[in-house]
Amino acid sequence: MRGPWGSSYRQRARSPGRRAGVVHRPPAVRVYSAGMRLEHLGLAPDLVDYVQAWEHQREVHARVVSGELPDTVLLLEHAAVYTAGRRTEAHERPLDGTPVVDVDRGGKITWHGPGQLVGYPIVRLPSPVDVVAHVRRLEDMMIGVCAELGVEATRVEGRSGVWLPADADRPERKIGAIGIRVSQDVTMHGFALNCDCDLGWADTIIPCGIADAGVTSLSAELGRPVGVREVLPVVERHLDRVLSPVAAAGSGHRPLTPGA
Repeated sequence: MRGPWGSSYRQRARSPGRRAGVVHRPPAVRVYSAGMRLEHLGLAPDLVDYVQAWEHQREVHARVVSGELPDTVLLLEHAAVYTAGRRTEAHERPLDGTPVVDVDRGGKITWHGPGQLVGYPIVRLPSPVDVVAHVRRLEDMMIGVCAELGVEATRVEGRSGVWLPADADRPERKIGAIGIRVSQDVTMHGFALNCDCDLGWADTIIPCGIADAGVTSLSAELGRPVGVREVLPVVERHLDRVLSPVAAAGSGHRPLTPGA
């Protein structure tokens, strides 16, 4: 697969040894009656290059800050990449020299790639800004998505993200990660929900800096393939549920309803 510094933010998924084809289509945009925009940047086979998507995210953030764009959520599936938040320590990085993209979000090191649905809500937080409340909203969204699909996920005290509790055979295991940044009252980065990704990525790092827990996916928990495209509309509904009150509080808009 091409590295994260390719010439387009979309890459064609392919079998090993086959060169990825670059896709130059613009993102699909949906507009909601509350004024919030929803951009689909790309799903497999049109995987999204991380660095290019990060640049796009910064551009959208600047336009939301300036008032040129309303609140916007980017939804996508990345080409495989490790990213490290500001608190990542050296021993948590890959020991085999695998490249890592250092980013300006909170949190530690994680992976993005095929089979994982990633969302970047770029939204203006109401005053007074409460960053923890925003994290809790995203956790609530993913817990609701898991519940609708038949997985009972929860929060774990002292750890961000969404988890499955330990059982007789397995430790606590993370199914959804969160890492955000807030600048000028507008959020960046967001959440990643494991749908049907290969969980072997966790073998070369300490995921999110947590050594005493595991990772899982909707497919692993349900014992059947649960693809990103199946999960996408469920995520959109629950984003509506948790973000529409924020939009209403901030601007007096009506609750989100899909529009033209």
